[in-house]
Amino acid sequence: MIKINPILTVLLLLATLWGCSGEKKNSIQGAKPNILLMIADDMGYGDLGCYGGPSETPALNSLAGNGILFTDFYAAAPNCTPSRAGLLTGRSPFRSGIYNYRSPNHIMHLRESELTLAEVLKDQGYQTSHIGKWHLGCLPQDPTLGHPQPHEQGFDYSLGTENNAIPSHLNPVNFVRNGRKLEPQEGYSCQILADEAVTWLENHRNAEDPFFLYMAFHEPHHKVASPPELVAKYSDRPKREAEYLANIENLDLAVEKIIQYLTDNHLIDNTLIIFSSDNGSYRLASNGGFRAVKSYLYEGGIRVPGIIHWPPLKQKGVVVHEPVGFVDIMPTFCDLLNIDPFEGEELDGTSILNLLTGQEFTREKPLFWFYYRTSPEIAMRIDEFMIMGKDHDTIPRTHPFTAPDMAYIMEMSLSGYEMYDLSADPHQDYNQVMENPRAEEYIRLLNDQLKEIQSHGYQWKQLPEAITSKKVKTDWVKY
Repeated sequence: MIKINPILTVLLLLATLWGCSGEKKNSIQGAKPNILLMIADDMGYGDLGCYGGPSETPALNSLAGNGILFTDFYAAAPNCTPSRAGLLTGRSPFRSGIYNYRSPNHIMHLRESELTLAEVLKDQGYQTSHIGKWHLGCLPQDPTLGHPQPHEQGFDYSLGTENNAIPSHLNPVNFVRNGRKLEPQEGYSCQILADEAVTWLENHRNAEDPFFLYMAFHEPHHKVASPPELVAKYSDRPKREAEYLANIENLDLAVEKIIQYLTDNHLIDNTLIIFSSDNGSYRLASNGGFRAVKSYLYEGGIRVPGIIHWPPLKQKGVVVHEPVGFVDIMPTFCDLLNIDPFEGEELDGTSILNLLTGQEFTREKPLFWFYYRTSPEIAMRIDEFMIMGKDHDTIPRTHPFTAPDMAYIMEMSLSGYEMYDLSADPHQDYNQVMENPRAEEYIRLLNDQLKEIQSHGYQWKQLPEAITSKKVKTDWVKY
């Protein structure tokens, strides 16, 4: 797990606080910076060099060293589709009915009624581009499903895939550009995406307007494929691990290509860059020593790298321990642009603009997560504590989302609890729910949140029946 020098952190934060004021926030509020949002797929907390990882990642290390590194950054869910829905809407995935990953030909999708980051920014004069994994509906359009396509959810331009790169990161065959399926591509997915991003920046945008570029990389989701020359750099490790570490490095090289273009074209100083991952890794070794893996609500499944770089903030090498999540990005952009497109409708995130400018930050509502397919099924972060609830469900369930799952979500109740002090026990080894004096209060908040999910969660009709393989929760994902 990443090692942070507490004295250095305090000094950096104090310097930030001394150098920032309400005037600084006011000076950037209403500004329209370019925005580059980069999301890796299944990258763990401990994969990057700047988080203590073994891969060589100089480009991302530099972004962190010249910006802000978050130690407690959270995805919106422990797997891909719901996490991406939370990222693009600023709302917990249950509100849009995204309860699980989206399997092929499934009716679940991000509905057109959901307001996305791209739509909000486009209304503010931004040119918008989605490049990479979509996984929020069919891609390209399937007339039998009729899911909204990227251009119907705010993106002027799109190159991507419905889900993962097929058959692997090398020479993918399932790329779609602006609704048209392409011929098989040559090269590695992340480099194809980086080249497309540079081409869009160079040829397909009006230089007079700000841009929003959403880069959803496929790496390091399996099936992993990496350049042999990079794999050879990690030859002292087992073959599969060397391939994985090289995959992370190849992703970093793709990031470097985009950053170099922004630098060479004098765009870097006014581009707000965010880098993270959609959930924790499927490799326990990649999750920085945290408990569990992708698909769990323990830290290994939801705590991910979080880097923000924007020169006007004038923060370099700052380390922030305040919990921050995907759902905070939408309200932060709205705060930055000084707009309220939701007309008072409650989001689940909180603007972190005060946090970024060194002012007092108060979270409006705790970060929380819900995922019915593993246990504990619900979790809430309150200050340094993580409270978790489980219902001891023993009914075998399918991997895809089915009609019995929808019924289960609406009827489930909690019968067991876990509580961890993450400041003292980041690995979640010691459950203190029986002795913490605030446990009863936190349990009540957790149960209230479950009731809200059941009363306000979108309910899908005509879901498929559970006819595929069934397993109990502990057998679907092991660690």
